[in-house]
Amino acid sequence: MSQRSGQILESNGEDCAANNGPLILLVDDHPLFLDAMQMTIADAFPDHSISVAHRLSAALDLIAKGARFDLLVLDLNLPDVKGVDGLIRVKSMVGETPVIVVSSLSDQPVVDAVKAAGAIGFVPKHSSREQIVAAIGTVLSKGVLEAEAHRPTADASDADSVIERMKTLTPQQGTILHMICTGKMNKQIAFELEIAETTVKAHVTAILRKMHAHSRTHAVSLAQSVRFDSILPE
Repeated sequence: MSQRSGQILESNGEDCAANNGPLILLVDDHPLFLDAMQMTIADAFPDHSISVAHRLSAALDLIAKGARFDLLVLDLNLPDVKGVDGLIRVKSMVGETPVIVVSSLSDQPVVDAVKAAGAIGFVPKHSSREQIVAAIGTVLSKGVLEAEAHRPTADASDADSVIERMKTLTPQQGTILHMICTGKMNKQIAFELEIAETTVKAHVTAILRKMHAHSRTHAVSLAQSVRFDSILPE
């Protein structure tokens, strides 16, 4: 496969091992977050190619087949692993290759455990595009992230505050937020709810405003932080 700026490689060992340029591996299973991360990295670091693994086992398989990555961006919660166990297993295979953990689990004990397990840094999933780019840029330039700079604010991580915001959503908005959390895009939501896509967009705008979220990814992170399914309006 030919190299081009911001190239997204097929997730197989042959393509990754044959790649001659700098390469970043994203390990996450949420389509919305992955799409946003791929676009962010491609725009900010056009000389780097991107590979994606949706499970830890897929990431480990790429590494075992000889892929050499300049950076791994890893979620803690994947279909086949939960918590820092996945990070420990990755680090045992990649050695000194830096790993940034990007997760909706952002309590201080989690951050401390991630650093102890060998991650070079931690970035909450609800971080702004600028914060994520700055974190990746720091690591690619051989710097070390300061965990303090990437902790969520008290307001963003306070479950009671998030729940109170969710209570302001209408039942339809609650349903749409739940569908966004499963990775569905506006067109899919409109089809399944039998409403116009413009109506979905209006609801999404209202959801972001009520949730105090700066993006769909941020809204998903907030919803997941309080296990949104348990308070979904009837």
